[in-house]
Amino acid sequence: MSPRCSSVQIAVLLYPFGMAAMAVNVFFASLLGSWVGGPVATTFVALGLGALIAIPATYAFACHIRRLMDEAEAAVDRAG
Repeated sequence: MSPRCSSVQIAVLLYPFGMAAMAVNVFFASLLGSWVGGPVATTFVALGLGALIAIPATYAFACHIRRLMDEAEAAVDRAG
């Protein structure tokens, strides 16, 4: 049996990817907002907001992945 990773450990591993994805989302949302007169986010603003938004988003995704891993392990236990 392999060691079990917690949701927090998975989130820490996935955080850099989540932060980058959220930074891109913030930047593109600011581009959409510029159509109605809003400011376009600078690189640092997009990275900063992306870093903040990524914390709960990455944790939620890690919990989902942990649930899928638990289901897969249960299916293997039932099958064999």
